[in-house]
Amino acid sequence: MTLTVPAFSRPFKLLALLIVAASGSWMYQLFTTGQLAPNHTLSPSNGLIWLLCGWLLMVFTLVSIYRSQTTLTEHTLKQTWIWDKEVALPELVYAKLIRLKGLDWLIAPRLYVRTVMGKFMVFYAADKTMVTEFQHLVRTIERRA
Repeated sequence: MTLTVPAFSRPFKLLALLIVAASGSWMYQLFTTGQLAPNHTLSPSNGLIWLLCGWLLMVFTLVSIYRSQTTLTEHTLKQTWIWDKEVALPELVYAKLIRLKGLDWLIAPRLYVRTVMGKFMVFYAADKTMVTEFQHLVRTIERRA
Protein backbone atom coordinates (compact mmCIF):
# COMPACT_ATOMS: atom_id res chain seq x y z
CA MET A 1 0.00 0.00 0.00
CA THR A 2 1.38 3.38 -1.04
CA LEU A 3 -0.61 6.58 -0.72
CA THR A 4 0.70 9.85 -2.18
CA VAL A 5 -1.28 13.08 -1.81
CA PRO A 6 -0.67 16.83 -2.05
CA ALA A 7 0.61 18.25 1.22
CA PHE A 8 -1.32 21.52 0.88
CA SER A 9 -4.83 22.32 -0.30
CA ARG A 10 -5.67 24.17 -3.52
CA PRO A 11 -7.16 27.16 -1.65
CA PHE A 12 -3.98 27.44 0.45
CA LYS A 13 -1.83 27.27 -2.69
CA LEU A 14 -3.95 29.97 -4.31
CA LEU A 15 -3.70 32.16 -1.21
CA ALA A 16 0.09 31.75 -1.17
CA LEU A 17 0.25 32.60 -4.88
CA LEU A 18 -1.85 35.74 -4.34
CA ILE A 19 0.39 36.88 -1.47
CA VAL A 20 3.58 36.41 -3.52
CA ALA A 21 2.05 38.09 -6.59
CA ALA A 22 0.72 41.03 -4.56
CA SER A 23 4.11 41.46 -2.88
CA GLY A 24 5.87 41.42 -6.24
CA SER A 25 3.39 43.89 -7.69
CA TRP A 26 3.80 46.22 -4.71
CA MET A 27 7.60 46.08 -5.00
CA TYR A 28 7.39 46.78 -8.74
CA GLN A 29 5.16 49.81 -8.12
CA LEU A 30 7.58 51.16 -5.52
CA PHE A 31 10.48 50.63 -7.91
CA THR A 32 8.85 52.26 -10.95
CA THR A 33 7.79 55.33 -8.95
CA GLY A 34 11.32 55.75 -7.61
CA GLN A 35 10.27 55.23 -3.97
CA LEU A 36 12.29 52.06 -3.61
CA ALA A 37 15.44 52.83 -5.59
CA PRO A 38 16.31 56.40 -6.53
CA ASN A 39 17.55 56.60 -10.13
CA HIS A 40 16.51 52.94 -10.56
CA THR A 41 19.88 51.69 -9.35
CA LEU A 42 20.59 48.38 -7.67
CA SER A 43 22.72 48.89 -4.63
CA PRO A 44 22.81 47.38 -1.14
CA SER A 45 22.41 50.84 0.35
CA ASN A 46 18.94 51.42 -1.06
CA GLY A 47 17.54 48.10 0.19
CA LEU A 48 16.29 46.93 -3.19
CA ILE A 49 18.60 43.93 -3.28
CA TRP A 50 17.46 42.85 0.19
CA LEU A 51 13.80 43.15 -0.79
CA LEU A 52 14.41 41.17 -3.98
CA CYS A 53 16.18 38.46 -1.98
CA GLY A 54 13.24 38.29 0.43
CA TRP A 55 10.77 38.10 -2.45
CA LEU A 56 12.82 35.35 -4.14
CA LEU A 57 12.68 33.37 -0.89
CA MET A 58 8.90 33.77 -0.99
CA VAL A 59 8.86 32.49 -4.59
CA PHE A 60 11.04 29.51 -3.62
CA THR A 61 8.69 28.69 -0.74
CA LEU A 62 5.69 29.00 -3.07
CA VAL A 63 7.25 26.53 -5.52
CA SER A 64 7.92 24.17 -2.62
CA ILE A 65 4.28 24.43 -1.49
CA TYR A 66 3.07 23.58 -5.00
CA ARG A 67 5.36 20.57 -5.44
CA SER A 68 5.09 19.21 -1.90
CA GLN A 69 3.59 15.74 -1.56
CA THR A 70 3.13 13.41 1.38
CA THR A 71 3.65 9.69 0.87
CA LEU A 72 2.72 6.91 3.28
CA THR A 73 3.91 3.36 2.66
CA GLU A 74 3.79 0.30 4.87
CA HIS A 75 7.23 1.21 6.24
CA THR A 76 7.78 4.96 5.86
CA LEU A 77 6.19 8.39 5.99
CA LYS A 78 7.76 10.90 3.62
CA GLN A 79 7.12 14.49 2.48
CA THR A 80 8.80 16.50 -0.23
CA TRP A 81 9.28 20.08 0.87
CA ILE A 82 12.01 22.75 0.93
CA TRP A 83 14.04 19.91 2.41
CA ASP A 84 12.55 16.44 2.08
CA LYS A 85 11.79 14.54 5.25
CA GLU A 86 11.28 10.84 5.83
CA VAL A 87 10.79 8.63 8.86
CA ALA A 88 10.49 4.87 9.28
CA LEU A 89 7.17 3.97 10.91
CA PRO A 90 8.70 1.47 13.41
CA GLU A 91 10.86 4.33 14.82
CA LEU A 92 7.82 6.39 15.85
CA VAL A 93 7.03 6.58 19.55
CA TYR A 94 4.59 9.50 19.50
CA ALA A 95 2.15 10.95 17.00
CA LYS A 96 -0.50 13.62 17.25
CA LEU A 97 -2.85 14.84 14.54
CA ILE A 98 -3.25 18.62 14.65
CA ARG A 99 -6.08 20.21 12.72
CA LEU A 100 -8.59 23.01 12.76
CA LYS A 101 -11.89 21.23 12.20
CA GLY A 102 -13.97 22.95 9.58
CA LEU A 103 -10.89 24.60 8.07
CA ASP A 104 -9.24 21.49 6.57
CA TRP A 105 -10.10 22.91 3.13
CA LEU A 106 -7.69 25.81 3.78
CA ILE A 107 -5.26 24.79 6.52
CA ALA A 108 -3.89 21.31 5.92
CA PRO A 109 -4.07 18.94 8.87
CA ARG A 110 -0.62 18.01 10.12
CA LEU A 111 0.82 14.99 11.82
CA TYR A 112 3.38 15.76 14.52
CA VAL A 113 5.64 12.74 15.13
CA ARG A 114 8.58 11.97 17.41
CA THR A 115 11.04 9.12 16.96
CA VAL A 116 12.80 6.87 19.44
CA MET A 117 15.85 9.16 19.21
CA GLY A 118 13.76 12.23 20.11
CA LYS A 119 13.74 13.70 16.61
CA PHE A 120 10.44 15.33 15.68
CA MET A 121 8.87 16.10 12.32
CA VAL A 122 5.64 17.52 10.98
CA PHE A 123 3.88 16.10 7.91
CA TYR A 124 1.04 17.91 6.13
CA ALA A 125 -1.78 16.33 4.14
CA ALA A 126 -4.59 18.03 2.25
CA ASP A 127 -6.44 14.82 1.43
CA LYS A 128 -9.14 13.16 3.54
CA THR A 129 -7.82 9.69 2.78
CA MET A 130 -4.39 10.57 4.15
CA VAL A 131 -5.90 12.27 7.21
CA THR A 132 -7.79 9.04 7.91
CA GLU A 133 -4.52 7.12 7.59
CA PHE A 134 -2.87 9.62 9.95
CA GLN A 135 -5.62 8.90 12.50
CA HIS A 136 -5.00 5.13 12.15
CA LEU A 137 -1.27 5.71 12.61
CA VAL A 138 -1.86 7.74 15.79
CA ARG A 139 -4.03 4.95 17.24
CA THR A 140 -1.45 2.30 16.29
CA ILE A 141 1.36 4.20 18.00
CA GLU A 142 -0.78 4.81 21.11
CA ARG A 143 -1.48 1.06 21.36
CA ARG A 144 2.25 0.28 21.14
CA ALA A 145 3.07 2.66 24.00
